[in-house]
Amino acid sequence: MLMVVLYPTFVLFYLRSLSAFQEDSWFKSLFVRKVDPRKDAHSHLLAKKEDNNLYKIQFHNVKPECLDAYNELCADVLPSIHADPEYPCELVGTWNTWYGEQDQAVHLWRYRGGYPALTDVMNKLRQNEKFTDYRKERGKMLLSRRNQLLLEFSFWNEPVPRPGPNIYELRSYQLRPGTMIEWGNYWARAIEFRQQNHEAVGGFFSQIGSLYTVHHLWAYKDLQSREDTRNSAWQHDGWDEVVYYTVPLIQNMESRIMIPMKNSPLK
Repeated sequence: MLMVVLYPTFVLFYLRSLSAFQEDSWFKSLFVRKVDPRKDAHSHLLAKKEDNNLYKIQFHNVKPECLDAYNELCADVLPSIHADPEYPCELVGTWNTWYGEQDQAVHLWRYRGGYPALTDVMNKLRQNEKFTDYRKERGKMLLSRRNQLLLEFSFWNEPVPRPGPNIYELRSYQLRPGTMIEWGNYWARAIEFRQQNHEAVGGFFSQIGSLYTVHHLWAYKDLQSREDTRNSAWQHDGWDEVVYYTVPLIQNMESRIMIPMKNSPLK
């Protein structure tokens, strides 16, 4: 008799619990962002397909008392690698940071042929005595160094040499993981707002190193020109929308104002 009473009670409790769980799961599902299944890596969707360029960006933090000697050392060695047809790489630009992290050098290289070209260059440099000596001497001057391998956004210009004098701004964005496609979709439309004064130099996203990093490289005549150019973007319909929707994608951002070294192709 006792079992007859308890059994319906247990069933009733179970059904109520199941109903509550289903309602709770349904309610929570309203706040879960629906993501369409990916059919390809973002590097294939966002990078240029007509060429096979790979970029490397290097950040060297130099001992303050060694900066002039470091610049002279780079001016003696790096252009020779850039000009040698045996090396499938090009020095896109080389700078000292003016505003931002001080006593810093930034080098941007392009490898035409992707990862095989990078491997070819590295193997050849190991046999290059001048470069080996350069690395040993450079090591005495540095506090730290880091690099990243980058691909180029399909909708940006390819960086090409330009006359000067110019200052350059490198704006670096650390995005939330999973948002690179969204960032690219907005900037594919936004870049037209930033081409009016030919300030757009190049746009890149990381493949190796700090991931989900984006670098935008801009050129200006001076700091006032930079201010005027950036303010003029707000006069275009749609720029405010781009800013509104891309800011939430950013975890961290940094701006460097850089001065070209004397042998930089980007003057």
